[in-house]
Amino acid sequence: MKKTLDIIKNQIRNNSVLLYMKGTPENPQCGFSAKAVQILNICCKHFSYINILENHSIRLDLPKYANWPTFPQLWINGDLIGGCDIITEMYNNGTLKRLLKNK
Repeated sequence: MKKTLDIIKNQIRNNSVLLYMKGTPENPQCGFSAKAVQILNICCKHFSYINILENHSIRLDLPKYANWPTFPQLWINGDLIGGCDIITEMYNNGTLKRLLKNK
């Protein structure tokens, strides 16, 4: 887990907007990931992603590190924002767009 944890920390540190998701933005593998991608595509020009279906150790260890059990997970500037429901709520009330404005 130590090596995987270092990888996770580096991914979060090196990507200002990072979505851990099932699948890819072009081919999401669950409805929640698809919704998160749809919202991010509206709110920001660029975001990074990690396909947790291709990264088994990240899929297992990230929920423990983040204390967040589900995917997708959106991280902005090193902070966990949340999953699909929170992303959707923040989009609907304008908070997400303001947060991503300078990214």
